[in-house]
Amino acid sequence: MQPLVSIIMPSYNAEKTIAQSIESVLQQSYTKWELLITDDKSSDNTINIINEYVAKDTRIQLFKNEKNLGAGGSRNRSIKESNGKYIAFLDSDDLWLDNKLSIQIDYMQTNNTALSYTWYQKFSDDGDGGFVNPKLTVTYQQLLCSNIIGCLTAVYDVDILGKRYMPLIRKRQDMGLWLDILKDVETAYGIPEVLAKYRVDSGMTQNKFNILKWQWNFYREVVGLNILQTIRCFVVYAYKGFVKNRI
Repeated sequence: MQPLVSIIMPSYNAEKTIAQSIESVLQQSYTKWELLITDDKSSDNTINIINEYVAKDTRIQLFKNEKNLGAGGSRNRSIKESNGKYIAFLDSDDLWLDNKLSIQIDYMQTNNTALSYTWYQKFSDDGDGGFVNPKLTVTYQQLLCSNIIGCLTAVYDVDILGKRYMPLIRKRQDMGLWLDILKDVETAYGIPEVLAKYRVDSGMTQNKFNILKWQWNFYREVVGLNILQTIRCFVVYAYKGFVKNRI
């Protein structure tokens, strides 16, 4: 019997991409899921597109923020409303391959895994890009210096962990959640298959300076590292990010 998977999707002015993202959920070979979309006060046609899908499939639900909260707050709203044994994440500009949930949920059930992730591929409107193949295990200390868990690939087990929420910060919310989980479980496990596609040409892309600024503040204000610890992690993170972005 398939356990219910709650798919968490934030949306904000995603009229150009969200239909593709929802379609990639509808095409899953694994069918026992609910898609919980929380819209963050979009001003374009995003809401109308979502409502078309809500009308066609009862597994899809829409929630609307009264004010703009950012992706973390929107994901937390969907997590609060969720009913699944498993929590999975997919942003409104990314895609899943059609066997993503089948492979990942089977792996997690077989191995009683609390947090898992997979390999993925970059893409844009110009076509497919490089593959991102993180190592197959990661601990708290290792993740501090390199967030190898792609949010679009992550799934956690509510029965093992309880509902876990993202910190209410504008960036790096996913990394904050993985670190919170890895305080309680020793290791997160990767699946060596490309099961998702990460869009690199959406409006969410930022310049490299802002990314590094957010990462520094994340170490200091969210994780609570001292200056020496922050410098060590920051240098490693920046180097690994440079190498990854060259793929």
